[in-house]
Amino acid sequence: MKENRVFDDLTRLMADAGEVAHGMRREAETALRTQLERLLSTMNIVTREEFEAVKEMAAKARAENERLSARLAALEAELTGKAAGLED
Repeated sequence: MKENRVFDDLTRLMADAGEVAHGMRREAETALRTQLERLLSTMNIVTREEFEAVKEMAAKARAENERLSARLAALEAELTGKAAGLED
């Protein structure tokens, strides 16, 4: 019976130690996250959301530029054709 009580006490002690270790881990993660956020806020770094927004804007601008280039080429070809027709 005394042996069972020793094992019960040891089990309880190990469980408490595990809870303490888990709490310490959470505190360390929180402290690390806070320090990293503070460090990153002092640097000139964009967020992922800002990067994705600018990337999307650049893609739209590139597509519009290609569309306008094609339209300009078509208009130039049309003008060249009309100018050739007037010379004949």
